[in-house]
Amino acid sequence: MPDVNFPDGWTARRPTLDDIPAILAVVHASDIASVGQPDFSPEDVREALTAPNVDPADDSWLALDPDGAVVGWAYLENPARSRRDFVEVYVHPEKGVPAQVPLLARQLARVSERAAEFGYPEMTARSGAIPTEERWIAALRAAGFAFVKRYARMRRSLAGVSTVPPSPPQDVLIRPVRPTDDADLREFHRILDTAFRDTPDYVPISYEQWREQIANLPSVAWDEWLVATVRDEPVGILQSADQALDQNEGWVKNLAVLREHRHRGVGRALLGQAFAAYAAKGRDYAGLGVDLSNPTEAARLYRSVGMAPTYEADMFERTVVAAR
Repeated sequence: MPDVNFPDGWTARRPTLDDIPAILAVVHASDIASVGQPDFSPEDVREALTAPNVDPADDSWLALDPDGAVVGWAYLENPARSRRDFVEVYVHPEKGVPAQVPLLARQLARVSERAAEFGYPEMTARSGAIPTEERWIAALRAAGFAFVKRYARMRRSLAGVSTVPPSPPQDVLIRPVRPTDDADLREFHRILDTAFRDTPDYVPISYEQWREQIANLPSVAWDEWLVATVRDEPVGILQSADQALDQNEGWVKNLAVLREHRHRGVGRALLGQAFAAYAAKGRDYAGLGVDLSNPTEAARLYRSVGMAPTYEADMFERTVVAAR
């Protein structure tokens, strides 16, 4: 691996919530360089800095150039305290490149420490890269990472989409979740957790951990969190997020249908209701992310409702041995 030290005159420090505007400027510059548009919101930064099992004072770094400007940001993500840490490193494409490898090295060292703290003999570190980010991919490979899979970021225009949702299949009813009803929220989480266990990368989190994540969000549009029932039995859910509101885009964070009710139009009905809700609020687009290797063939469903990839991202990972 190349030199893991910062250049002379450069410094690093831990971030705070006051750094969100500076962090967002770096992330947006990186996004524009790699995919042509910003793909991160202030809420995303706040969520990363306040997520369960991540302490910015231990698990995140800012890189500052000799003028003291923030030009790089690195953080870890692992809400379930699982054996896999997601390592994210953003640098300004013009000003922050010298910080890329040193930030990655610091995060890998921290994954090693966290493995020991969590009681694991080793952990997996995973990171993503846009295929055109050749310098970053080279840094990952030099650090021992190998390619594992590809994700797609998909989007569709909402121009012409009716604010009245299409009729669902017979016996299917789509309604908003009841946010003040703990039993309804528990059922929402149960469906999400049960359905996602069919995907190889899913890391389960408890209801309490899930509620903690929600509590840390600056806002929640509960009317965009949907439940699908079949003859009054909840069988599917759609969870929206404020992730891309800076692009005036409704964002489908999670779509889950219980196995025995798939391929019956439930997922399509949930998406149709969400698209109508987004259109009613004047959103221009609907977007989501999908694992292209997902055995449930979710990408096929999304294409069938008019969504198309805007870009793809490759996932790389390596094993990190626990620190002694």
